[in-house]
Amino acid sequence: IRTDVMAFVKSGLQTVARVPHAGSTLRIQNFNALDNVMYGKATEDDVNTLIVCFNITEAIARLFPSKGGDWMQEIRDAQDAIFNMGKRGVSGRNFAFTALELQAVRLAMQIHDQQLEEITVREIEQAMDYVQECIRLKKARPIKEAA
Repeated sequence: IRTDVMAFVKSGLQTVARVPHAGSTLRIQNFNALDNVMYGKATEDDVNTLIVCFNITEAIARLFPSKGGDWMQEIRDAQDAIFNMGKRGVSGRNFAFTALELQAVRLAMQIHDQQLEEITVREIEQAMDYVQECIRLKKARPIKEAA
């Protein structure tokens, strides 16, 4: 039961960046995971954080083309970089990017940062629902050990 329906509706119209702590906490979490990978301290949690970050980036770009739709190839390149790095990591090697992979991920992180400036709370909720639906329908690529 929502006691203040108007506040709920208004919060859905705010951009994520303007919601107290939400936007900054999300950015810190994403960049912390990227830093851990770059400094060779990454865990599976860090990799999962980056996967979620770029799945949401893709979902926003697909659902709201004015918010990154023209960057789909660059977003896909970052997802491929994380996928390949993740495969190497679960195979017993380090969770580390190659130079080209790191370049792709940094660009996509900038795209995601800009999306967070523009996207509303309601739109990011729709993007999260879209990602969950893709996972449910088995449209996502699971990371498995490299052969």
